[in-house]
Order: sequence, then structure tokens, then C-alpha cells
Amino acid sequence: MPQVVEIYDDRLRAIVSTDASLQKLANGAVHSEGPVYMHEDDSVVWSDAHGNRLLRWSSSDNVTVLRDPSDYQSGNYRDLEDRLVACSSGLRAIVRQEQNGEWKVLCDRYQGKRLNSPNDLVVKSDGTIWFTDPPYGITEPDQGYGGEQEQSGSYVYRFDPVTGEIYPVVTDMVRPNGLAFSPDESLLYVSDTAAFNIPGGSHHIRVYDVVDGRWAKNGRVFAVIEPGQPDGLRVDEHGNVFTSSQDSVQVYAPDGTRLGKIFVPEVCANLTFGGKERDRLFITAGKSLYAIDLNTCGVQL
Repeated sequence: MPQVVEIYDDRLRAIVSTDASLQKLANGAVHSEGPVYMHEDDSVVWSDAHGNRLLRWSSSDNVTVLRDPSDYQSGNYRDLEDRLVACSSGLRAIVRQEQNGEWKVLCDRYQGKRLNSPNDLVVKSDGTIWFTDPPYGITEPDQGYGGEQEQSGSYVYRFDPVTGEIYPVVTDMVRPNGLAFSPDESLLYVSDTAAFNIPGGSHHIRVYDVVDGRWAKNGRVFAVIEPGQPDGLRVDEHGNVFTSSQDSVQVYAPDGTRLGKIFVPEVCANLTFGGKERDRLFITAGKSLYAIDLNTCGVQL
């Protein structure tokens, strides 16, 4: 059996067993991203981002197609009312599935100009949506419908779906991508994947102090990720940071120490916690969906 877990720091032993097995749950996507766990029926919804579809896996009926086309959805999450909210790189918008099943555009502009192409998002405990806005849906032919960039940069935004207020909270990154809050929401982690198509570009995670629940300040590098780039991020109940990379899911302690790796046979894109106890890690990588059981619980699904 190939090695699944590699330990760099003994703290990882309390997080994942060295004999844990990685399960391949599904394949057949063009490029898997944005998994979100559905507690009602123990299923996972994820994006075939380059295939322009939204997929669902469950142990009872395997894989079904939920949306085709999906307007190049990428990151998915659930709001405080358990509605599915998503980044639409095609529509260059944040969208939400209403209780009647219809999809609604929540926001697609800042200061009257179109967003670039929202990529990933999280919902804070106050109901606000924080999302990244790199230009991949504009620049990459298999990630959106193209167009002209209207924003002056690639930012992280805070959007209030109740009031409609939107403003950038992070403006000092080149290609912000994945993001996650610490358990107490005092910190915001954001991955920068500039190296994906910019020679010499960043491939690190930055961390910011969340001030008054509304602002991200004092940005600094948390960890440089290699091989490849970080993309999706999730945090467990102890504040450990799980990030995708080229060869694995890498695990970092809150102090920035790399604890180890969970190897995945395809290039990792995103991940999320799920299961009844939130102790199962679901991983979208390459064309597939994987899962591994952990000894820790996630705080964000």
C-alpha cells in the first residue's frame, strides 16, 4: 500500500492516524473543486469547474449532476439558513440557491464595475460572505466566459447579503484564492496562487487579523506552500490549517509549523470537513473526489 500520511511533527499524530486510508469516492470530472458537505443526507456537492457542471456524491446513489451548465461555479459553501452559496466565475458573481431551487445573483459588482471572477468563499457567523476575486474566469478559457477586467486588482471582499454592502478587505495580494477563518474568527487565512500563471509568482498563505469583525489588517506570510500552490483551505477545531498542494493536503499548526502531509494521487484543489461529527475530510483533486477519516473536527464545512 502506498504511504498516505507523512509526519514532520509529532503533533500530527493526534490529527490523523498513520494507518489512515484514503478513499476514492468518485471520478469523471474535468477538474474537481469546491466541495461542500450536506448534512441532511450525508452527501457532498462539488464543482466540475472546468467541465461547467455541479455534481453530487452520496453513498446511496453515487454521482449525479445537479447543474449543467453551472456558469463555471467554483467555490461552494452554505449560509446560515443552509442555502447553497457559490462563486460563479462565468457570471462573475456570488450566487445563491433559493429554497425553491432557483439560483439568484447576490452581487456581481463593486463600485459599479463588474467583479473579476469570484473563486472561493466562506460565510462568517454574522452571515456575511467573504470571497476572493482573482481574474481566472477572464484569463483562462476553461474557467469562465472571458471578458475585460474592470476592477483595478484582485481583492478579497466582504459582502453583506442583507444590506447589499460590499467592500474589499484584502488588497495586497496578487491572486487571492482559497480562504478560511480561525475557529474564533479572529484570523483570516488567504492563499495566493499567483505562481499558477505568473512566473516567479507567490505560492503562499497569508494570515490577517480580523478587526471588529469587518476588516482584515496586519497581513503577513503564514506559510510558503510547495510543491505547487495552495488553493483551498480549511481549519479544524484546534486552529490547525489544512491546505491543498500539488502532491497532498498539507497540515500546519497555528504557529505556522508544517506538521505533515496527507498524500493524494492527483493534484489537490479544495477540501472540506464533513460527516456527522465533522471528522471526515473530503478532498477534490484532479478528476476525482476523495475522503479520509481524521481524529479532529472541522469548524467550517
